[in-house]
Amino acid sequence: MNYVLYQRITCPYCRKVLRYMEQAGIQLPMRDTTDPEALEELITLGGKAQVPCLMINGKALYESDDIIAYLQEHLADQ
Repeated sequence: MNYVLYQRITCPYCRKVLRYMEQAGIQLPMRDTTDPEALEELITLGGKAQVPCLMINGKALYESDDIIAYLQEHLADQ
């Protein structure tokens, strides 16, 4: 699987996902959308600028609770 987490440090929902990842010991490639290139990439791939966004093999998953549920099911305790 190919994962990239698009986030912005000022976003409380992004921080929620990052806290969960830290607690669960999950490390993923991340892109900060304060970087205009990362933001453009997110919009091109996902169709909108909403963060957090977990790209899973090029498919966008939005909403912090949905991202955390996915990570719990697929990446936690590996």
